[in-house]
Amino acid sequence: MNVVPDTSVVVDGRISRGVEDGTYEGATVYVPEAVVGEVEAQANGGRQTGWDALEELQRLVELADDGAITVEYVGERADEDDIKRAAAGAIDAIIRDVAAAHDATFVTSDIVQAEVAEGKGIDVEFLEPLEPDFEALAIEEYLDEDTMSLHLKAGMVPKAKRGDVGEIEYQAIGEDALDESLVREYATEIVSTAKRADDAFIELSEDGMTIAQVRDLRIAISEPPFSERVEITAVRPIVKTTMDDYTQADALRERLLERDRGVLIAGAPGAGKSTFAQAVAEFLADAGNVVKTMEKPRDLQLDEEVTQYTALSGSMEKTADSLLMVRPDYTIYDEVRKTDDFEVFSDMRLAGVGMVGVVHATRPIDALQRLVGRVELGMIPQIVDTVVYIEAGNVETVYDVTTEVKVPEGLMEEDLARPVIQVRDFETNVPAYELYTFNRQVVTVPLDGESGGAGESGVDKLAKQEVEREIQAATRDRVAVDIRGPNDAVVYVSDDDISHVIGKGGGRIADIENRLGIDIDVRTLDERPTESAADPDSDTDDAQAGEIVTPEITSRHIIVPMGDDRAGETVEVQADGEYLFTATVGRGGDIKVSRGSTIAEELERAIDTERMITVVPNA
Repeated sequence: MNVVPDTSVVVDGRISRGVEDGTYEGATVYVPEAVVGEVEAQANGGRQTGWDALEELQRLVELADDGAITVEYVGERADEDDIKRAAAGAIDAIIRDVAAAHDATFVTSDIVQAEVAEGKGIDVEFLEPLEPDFEALAIEEYLDEDTMSLHLKAGMVPKAKRGDVGEIEYQAIGEDALDESLVREYATEIVSTAKRADDAFIELSEDGMTIAQVRDLRIAISEPPFSERVEITAVRPIVKTTMDDYTQADALRERLLERDRGVLIAGAPGAGKSTFAQAVAEFLADAGNVVKTMEKPRDLQLDEEVTQYTALSGSMEKTADSLLMVRPDYTIYDEVRKTDDFEVFSDMRLAGVGMVGVVHATRPIDALQRLVGRVELGMIPQIVDTVVYIEAGNVETVYDVTTEVKVPEGLMEEDLARPVIQVRDFETNVPAYELYTFNRQVVTVPLDGESGGAGESGVDKLAKQEVEREIQAATRDRVAVDIRGPNDAVVYVSDDDISHVIGKGGGRIADIENRLGIDIDVRTLDERPTESAADPDSDTDDAQAGEIVTPEITSRHIIVPMGDDRAGETVEVQADGEYLFTATVGRGGDIKVSRGSTIAEELERAIDTERMITVVPNA
């Protein structure tokens, strides 16, 4: 009896089992070199099917050594082009030719291959594909009902995050360090199961990183060179909720069903954002809406009625284009992080699809600010009209987002009216923030006392920063600003700079006043009350009391590190007590000065001459 197996039965080990049960005992097994080339490429690519096939070929050689069968490798080896065209039948055709040339029985579990071979007059034995019975993964022994995530790393003790939502603790769950071979064994089992089980799939497969979904476990496997050691991270939901489990549930349900909405669900990592998103998705589906999801990777645990999509050909934009053809009522986008994600979210929302996006944010307003700069300011309420902030598994804050043309809160002149985005507390309808364009910049002004300055409103702080920025551009020395009212400011500059700031016939200061919409009185620093009362050596005293910093010089900037807690603060930068410039600390907790500017040159000279650089709060 002559037998030619194709790749499908080599992978599942059917030939060696057939020899052992007597079906193929004494047969000559012609193994096509095309099969060897295909499974070798699979193994090199990290696919478990390739490794399984290589084990089967080794078993056949062992059976041949025992005299149970004869094994011969025949035919042409599949080249790179054949392997690339395997899905189109290139390798299948080579294998069929081998069977015909050796007058052998062609054994396959591929129904298409069997039908084609029969059509060519080849003797075919079709074996029904095996239905593998997958048991629990070995790593599931580490899990209990309170385990949210499992962390296994070669050379380290196993660890896990356990506890209730909002009270998760990262803790060791073993005493002995894991051997690398054991972690790799776990990884092999996970990949094999993900490729073969009906309730599992491979979400991502790149050199050094594989992400698999096995039942309710999302598992990331990293290995060198991507990570320094083999590591397995398995995450699963530990809580499944409904809308009834949250505060403001009735109001939120009514709002979501009133019309298609644009919703951002925000919160810190582990706060329960995805859990709430699942509850929203199932509520909307139960209410008769067509609901789909966009996830990469897919890890929301939802009823089968909700179809879950991932990135199509690696692109969420292509997924969105496909979804627009499906025309869902609502789409759950988990997670919206990069600019491309926000653009896709916005495009779908403007196309009329209800959108629910999950974003990371440490404050409710931060979720909305993620859209600033990515879409036009006036479009934001059309894209997002609701922000739900989750903290410790509960709905902490809900914002209603609208727009109207008005004079921003704190300003008085009617000609300062402009489109203003109002962010209101959904429960109390009390305004919390306003977003608008001020001097060509988008600003966010808190209306609930969160400005952070004692006695200084958010508008006052904003106006002071903008006036300082405008005046500083026309000076080389120190600038101080006092806001005297909603539309009045006094600016103090050095004697040398005062004429330059005012300009010929008052032209320069008039231009600045027109741009800012505020009246500015220009005076010398000596006229400032706090300056005239100060000790002549007060600059040195301030330097001694200030914070000593070590600037970093890059190819494009000089960076003065301040710390996240100083973000938004207006400070003076000094060198050995001598004023250099006034600046506002950025969101990243540092001050960046573009190299090539006058200020940067002075600061760089101070650094080169080893002068002490200090930062003091602006008076």
